[in-house]
Amino acid sequence: MPFLGTGPILGTGSPTTEGSSMKNRVRKLVMGVAALATVALGSATVASAVSNGDGDAQRSNETVITGDTATKVKEAALAKTGGGTVERVETDADGHAAYEAHVLKSDGTHVTVYVNRQFEVVGTDTRS
Repeated sequence: MPFLGTGPILGTGSPTTEGSSMKNRVRKLVMGVAALATVALGSATVASAVSNGDGDAQRSNETVITGDTATKVKEAALAKTGGGTVERVETDADGHAAYEAHVLKSDGTHVTVYVNRQFEVVGTDTRS
């Protein structure tokens, strides 16, 4: 009866060495894919933070409004749109009015509401 050894066969590693090597390659591949997914998710998060819900980033020549002024602009904008979520309130650099509020309505419509210094709505711009 011929001898059936358990050692390496013609220069290949033992079955346990080959199995470990394959597991290491698979593990490295999975870790690499996870790292790429993390970078992609992080990039998407940063892009989302830079833009509002309608895809428009706040422009450098417009300033975010806070405090009582922001509250009054939000109230005027929501009264005009019949509700929704105010994404941001800022000065208007295009000359429509002193302020503008970006509103996302429940039906997905984006409305920019232009409000003057007396907190009266003087115009809107609607995009779906």
